[in-house]
Amino acid sequence: MSSQRVQDVERSSVGGQEPSVPAGPLRRRPSQRRSARRVERMLDACAELLDEGGYEALSTTRVAERAGVAIGSVYQFFPDKRALSQALTRRNLELFVTRVGRRFITDDYGGWWEAVDAIIDEYVDLHRTVPGFRSLNFGDVEGLDVPDSVADNNTVIAGRLRALLLEEFGLLDSEDVDRAILVAAEAGDAVLKLAFRHDSSGAPEIVAEARQLVRGYLSRQLRSSQPE
Repeated sequence: MSSQRVQDVERSSVGGQEPSVPAGPLRRRPSQRRSARRVERMLDACAELLDEGGYEALSTTRVAERAGVAIGSVYQFFPDKRALSQALTRRNLELFVTRVGRRFITDDYGGWWEAVDAIIDEYVDLHRTVPGFRSLNFGDVEGLDVPDSVADNNTVIAGRLRALLLEEFGLLDSEDVDRAILVAAEAGDAVLKLAFRHDSSGAPEIVAEARQLVRGYLSRQLRSSQPE
């Protein structure tokens, strides 16, 4: 597969653009590369602080100190810690979707179940390796009232999965398929969060249970959608 094709898929996975500073909760978009790098440092600092102390201990002042920027620079782009967390959530989602899209282009799968395993592999690896992903993934953090722009990100993930499965494996499109994939995404997300709740590497037996749950459920629900 050509590198240009992979780049095209990565762009399409995040709305037709190269992965960049998330647009959602920012007060304004950084117009220069230097400003964009500064915003990225703020999000990196936010991720580190979330992993260290959780959302309650997060503050714009601590983010500014960790990122090495003036507090005014933070407020220039983010009105409060909620907006920072929402931007980090969006960045996590874009990273996840991009990596899944790349794997679907570069890897060969014997069936949709192998593709689902690949999606779970990416999710688990991001939990293990990306700062902030485990602490604040896809806008679902206790006590954080996430707005509509990022609150329904499991629906976004389910939509991506649906499109990939329909294209790659010829599943017959229907409302039943839509519902089954959404339920699988929600259930898998919940069980994988459980795997990381008390084990920073993800309890392997619970990760295995998540795989079995998703594959078993989809096997039953998608049986009638398999091509003849």
